[in-house]
Amino acid sequence: MNKWQLRQQLEAFLIEDIGQWDITSEGCLTGQERGTGRFLAKEDGVFCGVDIIREMAHLLQVDVTIHVAEGTIVTQGTLLAEWFGSLQDILSGERVALNLVQRLSGIATKTRQAVEVAAGRIRITDTRKTTPGLRMLEKHAVRVGGGYSHRGRLDDAVMIKDNHITVAGSITEAVARAKRVAGHTTPIEVEVETEAEVLEAVAAKVDIIMLDNRTPAEIKQLRQLIPPHITVELSGGITIDTLSDFADSGADVISLGALTHSATALDISMKIEGGKKDVI
Repeated sequence: MNKWQLRQQLEAFLIEDIGQWDITSEGCLTGQERGTGRFLAKEDGVFCGVDIIREMAHLLQVDVTIHVAEGTIVTQGTLLAEWFGSLQDILSGERVALNLVQRLSGIATKTRQAVEVAAGRIRITDTRKTTPGLRMLEKHAVRVGGGYSHRGRLDDAVMIKDNHITVAGSITEAVARAKRVAGHTTPIEVEVETEAEVLEAVAAKVDIIMLDNRTPAEIKQLRQLIPPHITVELSGGITIDTLSDFADSGADVISLGALTHSATALDISMKIEGGKKDVI
């Protein structure tokens, strides 16, 4: 993870949340109180957020102790990390930290579930269907959960989808145009649905063929038309419940947008010691 980018983002998130000042914490506390903020798992899942907790501590100028390594499967009640220092500063930063750690841990947990179902038969990747501004963090969470990263930005790879093909007129023409502008190290992927489109993509000498919204039976048939040096990716309508059938279809990769756009946040709280009650 890019630590410089992370620190800039966390600074921006704190500015967004605090505004001019934390009127509640500065009103209720004198600024002299010191204590501990303890990050606690309230349900089972995969913990993701060590860098966030550590960098936030640096920005808040409080001490930090990490008790659980990134990617650890935790159970309800597990002590994940602790901040120690000014309680006013801890209270001002706890919500931003919790929002991010809960979100990333939820993504890592969902990814781990998908990876366990795949059981080494097929590679699980994310997509660009991420929360604006959080792509670096959310893709990190996918990797922590055992998944892999698809292209991170539009300039990472050529990915020709149905709308590109419509505008260009054909797969052949779209690929030819892409090759004229892409460097020799830039892979070219084409999204297809029919047998004719598969054959056209193979003839165009693409690097990756994405079979979109096909059944496992259809994928097995289409896979026979694709040379082994071309990577076959699956996408569209695949859930954790149906993933196992697709994992046995002969493809190489399944990209799941749901890993990032539909993950449920893992329930994590902060308990203050030195105060009188839990932070809500």
